[in-house]
Amino acid sequence: MDFIAGEVLFFNKPLTWTSFDLVNKFRYKLSRKLKVKKIKVGHAGTLDPLATGVMIVCTGKATKRIDEFQFQTKEYVATLKLGETTPSFDLEKEVDAVYPTEHITRELVEGVLKQFIGTIEQVPPVFSACKIEGKRAYELARNGEEVPLKAKTLVIDEIELLACELPVVKIRVVCSKGTYIRALARDIGVALHSGAHLIALERTRVGDVTLDQCMNPEDIDAFLDREIPAEETK
Repeated sequence: MDFIAGEVLFFNKPLTWTSFDLVNKFRYKLSRKLKVKKIKVGHAGTLDPLATGVMIVCTGKATKRIDEFQFQTKEYVATLKLGETTPSFDLEKEVDAVYPTEHITRELVEGVLKQFIGTIEQVPPVFSACKIEGKRAYELARNGEEVPLKAKTLVIDEIELLACELPVVKIRVVCSKGTYIRALARDIGVALHSGAHLIALERTRVGDVTLDQCMNPEDIDAFLDREIPAEETK
């Protein structure tokens, strides 16, 4: 592999790691292996720290392809807990409100999910990387400031109910760039006349790249040893 000319790699991002953590770890190990001070490494499509799954990482001149990958369709498996909300719409923040769930049935959940298929408007979470006058929304939110976010148009291609053990449901979502699954969880909770937040999220596909093609961070050293011959590191 020629990492300076540019390579595209697929990783399975671990739980609690930021997307930057993964890029930083790979860049550090790659630059040490190649014995270079600087090498361009970037990722296509940020994953929240509490999400796992497919992350595409580009090196060298292949970083020019990042936009191409970001626009590709993505697939997620999301686990939602109904009847409770959090300010971040996931487990990053504590539960801030509790709602009734006694009226919710599997049939009601299936009916509500169908409402979200197609072109929809979605207001991003305030705890997100959206920019407002040059600042990240999550920075303003964490400072207790008002975060005025506008709805964005996006496309949900598929939603499938994988499991329903109320008040917990698991769904598969195929969607366009810019979709916040946390915000989708919030909106599903509202549509069910209750509340909801994410308790687990895994990105299972980006374009044609699936989880079984992805490398785990603990395999980076062995991968680099295999791909960069010893003579290149002298």
